[in-house]
Amino acid sequence: MHTKTDSLPSSAEALRYPWENHPGHDQVVEVAPGVLWARLKLPFRLNHVNIYLLADGDGWTMVDAGFGNEESIAAWTTLFEGPLKHVKVKRLIVTHSHPDHVGLAGWITERFDCPLFMSQVEYLQSVYHQNRGTEERRSAQRLFFRRHGMDEDLTEKLLGRGQDYLKRVSVLPPSYHRLTHGDEVVIGTRRFKVITGGGHALDQVMLYCAADKLFLSADQVLSKISPNVSVWAVEPEQNSLGEYLASLASLTTTLPYDVMVLPGHGVPFYGLKTRIKQLADHHEERCRLIADACRQVPQTSRQLVPVVFNKYPLDVHQMGFASGELIAHVNYMLVEGRLTAEMADDGVLRFRTT
Repeated sequence: MHTKTDSLPSSAEALRYPWENHPGHDQVVEVAPGVLWARLKLPFRLNHVNIYLLADGDGWTMVDAGFGNEESIAAWTTLFEGPLKHVKVKRLIVTHSHPDHVGLAGWITERFDCPLFMSQVEYLQSVYHQNRGTEERRSAQRLFFRRHGMDEDLTEKLLGRGQDYLKRVSVLPPSYHRLTHGDEVVIGTRRFKVITGGGHALDQVMLYCAADKLFLSADQVLSKISPNVSVWAVEPEQNSLGEYLASLASLTTTLPYDVMVLPGHGVPFYGLKTRIKQLADHHEERCRLIADACRQVPQTSRQLVPVVFNKYPLDVHQMGFASGELIAHVNYMLVEGRLTAEMADDGVLRFRTT
C-alpha cells in the first residue's frame, strides 16, 4: 500500500509537475532528450507503474519491467509494435524486488536477449519471493500475524489472497549483474551514480545523473503518495522505517534542489527536498497518532491499524500492507524509546507509550 500525503509545500513553487497527464497505454513521452516514459496498468488501488527507457548507444536501457501478468505482456506488445517499434533493449535495470517492478524481468530479458542488473539483495529477495510458499514459511507468517493481534480468520486471509501478488513474477534469469551503492553506470552519453536505500525495499536502486540533473528515484521518493514501508515475518524486528528515514536524510544532503525526479509511480516532478520533508513529516504524524492511542491502555498492532488507516475500508490486499506498515512504525518507535512492548499470556504483543 502506498498512501497519499497531504501536507503542502513550503512555497507555491517548491513542488512542480511538468507533466500533469501521464502517457496512455499505447503512448510514450520523452521527458528529457533520450529519456522515454511509459506507464503500465496494475490490478490494485495503486493502478500503474512507471517504466523509463534511456538511450544507450545503438539501443536502450530499460529501468523496471512491470507486473507479471498477461495484461502487462499485452501492454508491452502494443508498445513494442507501436511507439517503441524502434527500441532494442540492451540492458534491463530492476530497481527492487516488488512484482510491479521485477515481475516481467524474465520476459523482457528473454525477448531481447539482454542482461539483468540489480542490487544483490534485491535479486536474492526476488528469488525468495518466487520460492516462499513452503509450509515452514507459512507457519512463521502465521505466528507473526497472530503475535500482532490478528485473529485466526484474518490471518488465514492474509496468508492467502493478501500476499498472492508476490507470486506475480516471470521466472528470473539464473544470473545477473550486481549494482552496488556508489557504482557509476554509463548509459549512452550519460553517467549515473547508483544510490541504494532501504525501507520500502531492502536495497532499492536509484540512479542519479549529475550532469543532466536527472534522478530516477524508483519508489523511494514518489510525487504525491507515500511509499509503503513495512515489516514482515521473515525479519519481524526490522527497523524498516528507521532505514527509510535515514535514506531520505541522505538524499537531502547529497542531491541538489533542482533535479528532475522520475519516480516509480505518479508523475515526474521538481522539488525533491520539499517532497522529502513532506514524507518525513507524514511518518512523524503517524507516530504521534500511535503514541496518543497507546498512552492510556496498551494496544496491539491490530487495534492500531484503524487508528492510522481510517480514510477508507481496507480489503485483504490493503490490510496486509496496512498491517506491515503499522508494525514498521511500532518497531521504529520501540528503537527510538517512544514505546515499550509487553507480551501477555495470550502470546500477543501490546504497546505502551513511554
